[in-house]
Amino acid sequence: MTEALVARLAELKRARRAIILAHNYQRPEVQDAADFVGDSLELSRKASQVDAEVILFCGVHFMAETAAVLNPGRKVLMPDANAGCPMANMVTPRELVNMKRAHAGAWVVGYVNTTAAVKAECDICCTSANAVQVLKSLGRGREVIFIPDKNLADYASRQSGVAVIAWPGYCPTHARILPEDILKRRAERPKAKVIAHPECRREVLEIADKVASTSGMLRFCAESDAREFVLATEPGLLHRLKKENPGKEFFPATERADCPNMKLNTLEKMAWALEDMTPEVAVPADIADRARRAIVRMLEVR
Repeated sequence: MTEALVARLAELKRARRAIILAHNYQRPEVQDAADFVGDSLELSRKASQVDAEVILFCGVHFMAETAAVLNPGRKVLMPDANAGCPMANMVTPRELVNMKRAHAGAWVVGYVNTTAAVKAECDICCTSANAVQVLKSLGRGREVIFIPDKNLADYASRQSGVAVIAWPGYCPTHARILPEDILKRRAERPKAKVIAHPECRREVLEIADKVASTSGMLRFCAESDAREFVLATEPGLLHRLKKENPGKEFFPATERADCPNMKLNTLEKMAWALEDMTPEVAVPADIADRARRAIVRMLEVR
């Protein structure tokens, strides 16, 4: 069944002149069927460089919106339109506008885990991979509002030395990873290196050996001499880590940190999306133009 679906997807890709992008947290078979797998920053960059008429985006809704914003004139599809992000829904444009009024003149840094309408109210976007660099790029003398992830805001602020006004949002998936989980895994695997995503709570980050985005985790594990690793992030990343690092072992910090939204996309839904050319993700031009400025500024930060 899987082989037949993969073959069907290949046919549909050729017929539709499509490219498949998938996030590191997707199901293993979805990652294997994609043309490119990456984290939010990598996928944002890839979406701005693709030579295809159709982008099939296997992730959650804000990611597909970002692809649509960066690719006006191209059709962006999602396998499942219900694949949303709870954190992205924790801030609305109206709430952000009210905060901007209360802090007139402040920079607004928006994590990519936001809707396009919220990005349109931001000065610059960031991902977990470049949040520290983005904060450093702003200079001094102005307040900085950081939305919507309070944990990433706290980490990036401490690493950059830039004080921020943090929105009280968070990732429910990473919030389920507790310090006790790390200590339990350490007791089981004393030689393992613990790597934590900056969306985790500070108590987890403080006892990790390394804090990194998913792309940073991939690099760290590839370059490390260690043979065992505990990953404090969504376990979808383990599939790619195991593929790219034969001979090394990887363990989730907890089995509770599974993102149900990321797992909504399937091979069947991917094929249906390319067959029917729906569900399409489109962003109104006025919102897309404003959101694009914030995203492009992020992509210019190195």
